[in-house]
Amino acid sequence: MVSLNTPICEFGLRAPDFDLPGVDGRRWTLASARGPRGLLVMFICNHCPYVKAVIHRIVRDARDLAAYGIGSIAIMANDPTDYPEDSWDNMVRTATRLQFPFPYAMDETQDVARAYGAVCTPDFFGYNADLELQYRGRLDASRRDTAPEGATRELFEAMRTVSTSGHGPAEQIPSVGCSIKWKNT
Repeated sequence: MVSLNTPICEFGLRAPDFDLPGVDGRRWTLASARGPRGLLVMFICNHCPYVKAVIHRIVRDARDLAAYGIGSIAIMANDPTDYPEDSWDNMVRTATRLQFPFPYAMDETQDVARAYGAVCTPDFFGYNADLELQYRGRLDASRRDTAPEGATRELFEAMRTVSTSGHGPAEQIPSVGCSIKWKNT
């Protein structure tokens, strides 16, 4: 397992469009996932210890951000061939068990992950109402272990600011996680 940091935020970069199947039986696009004040695109998976350490906080923050007009979508782009925990059936089970308040979609071709420049799980992309990138940082101080209760909710605070001002914070700490499991082509 390779641990990677995300690149620095490229402020103003437009969100690439997508059309992906969700575990809820719907197809999800950029337009259908966005909220009136922005969109949080999250690349996650089921097997990654970095995601497992924060998944309950991801659910909490996405639920809380919806009240600020921020839509959220989680995308699983790993090749499940070598990581069966990331299979479609396990995605459905995970989303149901954790009561995801956001769509959980599969990027089987990995084209969406490539278009976004996703490098790891979790990898967060926070967009304003104009779908311009404003946040490419971490959720909080968690790594392979969950940060202590009361840790600053960096992603939540950044996206709350984006919802009211349209701009993300100048200072952002990169996310860290397991590398995307790319298909051998």
